[in-house]
Amino acid sequence: MSQMLVGIDVSLKSHHVQFMDGDGISLASFSVTNDQNGADTLIKKMLVTAEKGQLNQVKVGMEATSNLGWHLAHYLREQLQGYEPGIQSHIYVLNARKVARFKKGYDSLVKNDRIDAWVIADHLRFGRLPIEMKESIQYEALQRLTRTRFHLMKNIARDKTYFLNQVFLKFSGLRQDNP
Repeated sequence: MSQMLVGIDVSLKSHHVQFMDGDGISLASFSVTNDQNGADTLIKKMLVTAEKGQLNQVKVGMEATSNLGWHLAHYLREQLQGYEPGIQSHIYVLNARKVARFKKGYDSLVKNDRIDAWVIADHLRFGRLPIEMKESIQYEALQRLTRTRFHLMKNIARDKTYFLNQVFLKFSGLRQDNP
């Protein structure tokens, strides 16, 4: 099964994309804007490149950096699902620390968006990937609520400690007059 690996280095304004085949040969490298037009351009280029190279499997990988790639990952999953009957697509959201550790194997590489996209695509080529991204949008609201509650409870505990320290300074046993 011949495959195309797509590494995406996500950022606020644009995404740098690297296409690579299963043997590690670079097929394309370009940038797209971080909006729907950029995502549509990426999909078109992926499908044209896969068809031209007679590649029947597309693996897309991006780092889980904050929420910058969240919309792109879900949009690609939705648009590529059943888009072409002859092409299977798999989307992976990779742990940024694991990608950074993988990059350490290439000690002479510099840090820029083009190289980072290439490293992500190469990481896909070597395997040991996490579970493929599944549709979990129904759980994301609960996840955000849980994280917000955790954050609020942490702040309340911190403020309570701060308040008790102030009370202790004002009413400590050493400050009171001894009869």
